[in-house]
Amino acid sequence: MKPGQIRPIALCLFRHADKLLAFEGYDEIKRQTFYRPLGGAIEFGEYSQETIAREIREELGAEVAGVRYLCTLENVFTYNGQPGHEIVLVYDGVFTDPALYQRERLEGREDSGEAFVARWVPLDLFTSGGPPLYPTGLLEQLASSAFESKSTLEDRSIPNQPQA
Repeated sequence: MKPGQIRPIALCLFRHADKLLAFEGYDEIKRQTFYRPLGGAIEFGEYSQETIAREIREELGAEVAGVRYLCTLENVFTYNGQPGHEIVLVYDGVFTDPALYQRERLEGREDSGEAFVARWVPLDLFTSGGPPLYPTGLLEQLASSAFESKSTLEDRSIPNQPQA
């Protein structure tokens, strides 16, 4: 992220059995583990919904379906001593491969080639004083009834994709 610029990103909530799939990160300066849903930067000319499919394919080699918009959050933060500012479009989605819901952790790769781990984290971990869930405001939105999720393709019809 370039200093002094706002970064638009899209994140996808994958939920299963009261758990959320989230990247496990660590802030060296704060000495703090944190979690964040998967996704990434919206590229110029790309719809944010398309960002979800691309990022999940690039990072996990997986396909996502049933993507639906939930909300937008603004996230002003400090990570490893550097200020950041993001506009975050939050989506809900399901993996086309049901086997991904049975794995405790998923290993992925960032665009930079850096490896990362995503874990199925119980939602109550975040409400019981555990590590933070980012972006700021997401936990409160998850508590909202509007965020009720269907966890498999069988539970949800697949919406139309945006037209170019």
